[in-house]
Amino acid sequence: MLLRQLEYLVALAREKHFARAADACYVSQPSLSAAIRKLEQELDVPIVRRGRRFEGLTPEGERVLLWAQRILAEQDALRHELSVMRGGLTGTLRLGAIPTAMPVVSLLTTPFCERHTSARVTLESLSSRDITQKLAEFDLDVAMTYLDDDTLGQVRKTPLYEERYLLLTPQHTELGELPVATWAQVAALPLCLLSPDMRNRRIMNGYFTDDGVVASPAIESDTVSGLYSHLHGNHWSTVISHAWLHMFGVPEGMRVVPLKSPAHGPRVGLVIAARSPEPVLARALLDVARQAGVHTALDDLLNVHLMGSGYLDIASKSLTVGP
Repeated sequence: MLLRQLEYLVALAREKHFARAADACYVSQPSLSAAIRKLEQELDVPIVRRGRRFEGLTPEGERVLLWAQRILAEQDALRHELSVMRGGLTGTLRLGAIPTAMPVVSLLTTPFCERHTSARVTLESLSSRDITQKLAEFDLDVAMTYLDDDTLGQVRKTPLYEERYLLLTPQHTELGELPVATWAQVAALPLCLLSPDMRNRRIMNGYFTDDGVVASPAIESDTVSGLYSHLHGNHWSTVISHAWLHMFGVPEGMRVVPLKSPAHGPRVGLVIAARSPEPVLARALLDVARQAGVHTALDDLLNVHLMGSGYLDIASKSLTVGP
């Protein structure tokens, strides 16, 4: 059994099409098909359900796929370990992040690349569900996501920051002049919010419910940039995580207003699959994260914006305000 055969199988499972899998592996389709048939013969089990086209894997094939993904991941880990012994970390770190954490990823990737100049990073914006799947299938080395997600499975967690929620509203509105706003007050504004399939929005919906209201935004988006694109006319208001200030700031004519929230917001952090040894590239990113001070950097940025809004007394305290 050759590693190349396992690579072909993983590509076929990913592409779900023989020709596309062959293209991804830079071989002809007959060569890929022959290699997988040879793998079936060597293991003495049917791996692929065949018809006129690819119809999926057999139960035995699904098990072989899991081992193939694990073996190939271990091969990569070995190469990275050896690169460190030769004097420098090389290879590509595969990082996934939920959309609401993407604005702060550069706080980690930039110092990572500065420290490991021969390493590279590929970054994907993924849902929580996709992150869980890709970690299990060894398609990601590390992910940035909500740490209280029960679907993550067996992972190791490194906290980065707690989300703090702010109203972003035009300066001329009544709420724009308040030192702090309630979720019930926010619900009455012309709103644009993230779409309900986003975990961030579902968290916010819980806060709206706790304040006895239901938010009915006129505009919903599945990206943070989609929300911000509506804020330049000073008509719409939205609720943001303080982490988004790192990339997007406060648009001209808008003001940030702290919201009454629980003592502790949802935690965002890094997760890696619970396996030993840890992938070298993932371990290197975790080392950077422990020294990057993401929590402090975001709090300092938040205080700057609050002071710029005139809320000096609030900026000197925790953003969280009791009910």
